[in-house]
Order: sequence, then structure tokens, then C-alpha cells
Amino acid sequence: MASLDLAPRILPPGLLAARRAPRILERKLLVYRRLWVHFITGFFEPVFYLLSIRVGIGKLVGNVHFHGHELSYATFVAPALLASSAMNGAVFDSTFGVFFNLKYAKTYDAILATPLGVEDVALGEIAWALLRGLMYATAFLVVMAALGLVKSYAAILALPGATLIGFAFGAVGMAGTSYMRSWLDFEFVNLSILPLFLFSATFYPLSTYPRALQILVQCTPLYQGVAVERALTTGTVGPDIVIHVAYLVAMGLIGFRVASRRMHTLLQP
Repeated sequence: MASLDLAPRILPPGLLAARRAPRILERKLLVYRRLWVHFITGFFEPVFYLLSIRVGIGKLVGNVHFHGHELSYATFVAPALLASSAMNGAVFDSTFGVFFNLKYAKTYDAILATPLGVEDVALGEIAWALLRGLMYATAFLVVMAALGLVKSYAAILALPGATLIGFAFGAVGMAGTSYMRSWLDFEFVNLSILPLFLFSATFYPLSTYPRALQILVQCTPLYQGVAVERALTTGTVGPDIVIHVAYLVAMGLIGFRVASRRMHTLLQP
């Protein structure tokens, strides 16, 4: 009973109120059933990156030393691309899709005319974003395994890890979208995503950066996801994984709380 009493203090209040959020998820599945081509295109970009590294760049770079293990370059980069795939799937759905429904299609106004509430909308959209990221990550992990780039049975936990990455970025993406006024503001999304993709120890070990830059990289959200996925797929799990997971959980909960409040302001003035 004590744990139940503590739940409202730990979780954002809106998270407990969103009991009908699965209806939003059901609607998304029905919509994307007709847009499956658009959906699967998000899977191919990281796969093409991985194949180019596997057959080309990886042979030039050679092996990488990581936590006392010698890994092929493709094995080192693959989990980072897995984390990036989960991030991209979550971010672009929780930003472009939400903005269109909010500002142009007025989908949420119609939804709120039903018994669903603002919290249901917020949690449902974030749930779809993390589900999309999870589906991309699952397909990508299968490709990794087929190419022999998975070195530990703990890699199965990379899928919950990808879900957590999707939750964190989906929630923050939706919160940020609620402040956008026009399509021009989406330049800030690309301006944020690209540096994260390139400089979150995605393609190089953290030790290659100057110390000041190492500290900066370690504070970025995608680095947390890359560290989790890389540890799980290479079998180098250490106690620091708890810090990375806690960071992503806190990021997701804060993002959801902000998104829920902003949606209340925008949809129920």
C-alpha cells in the first residue's frame, strides 16, 4: 500500500489520469495501416549506414578497443545506430505528426469532443512514438544479429532500452512541439538531432574527444542511449548503466509533464 501511495508523488499526475490513451494508439495503428510505405522508410536509413560501415569504412578503420574488448568497427557502431534509430522514430513522429494534428488537421479538438482527455492525447502520442521507435529497433537488431554484430545474449534487453530511448525523446519532442508556431521552427529539430547523431560517441570512442568535450558529450541524451545499447549488445554491462537509464527515465517523465501542461493550455484555454 505504501508503494501505491508514493506513486502519485513520483509520477507526473497526468500519467495516472490517462486511462484511455490506448484509444489514441489504436487510432495511430489504423492510420498507418494505409501509410505503411511512409512508415518503413524510417528503417532503411540506419541500415544503409550499417551496411556501408560493414562493407566499406569498417575495413579501413579496423578494430576498436572498448572497455578492454577489441571490437570490429561495425560492431562498435551498430548499437549506436540502433539507439539513433529509436531516437529518430520517436522524435519525428512526436514533432511533425503532432504539429500537423495540432495546428492544421485539428485532430485533437475532435478527439477532445469524446470522453478522452488531454492526458490521454499526450500519453497516446508519446506511446505511439516509442512504439514506432521500438519497431525500428527490433528490425535493426535482427539485421545486426544476421550480420554477426551481436556479441552477448543481453542484447535482447536492447529492445526495452530502445523503448526507453523512444519514451525520452518522444516526450521531449512533443513538449518542444507545443511551443512551435510554424513549420520554420522545425529547423531547430534538425539542428538538435544532427549534432546528437554525430557527436554522441556514435562513430568514435569517447576517449578520442578532448576532456572538456567528453564531459559535454556525457551530458547529452543520445549518449545515454548509445551507452546503454552498446553495453548490452557487446556484453560490457557495468554499474554505470543505472545512471544512463535513470537519466532517460527522468527525461521522459519531465517531457511528459511539460507536454501535458502545454496541451492543456493549447487545447483547453
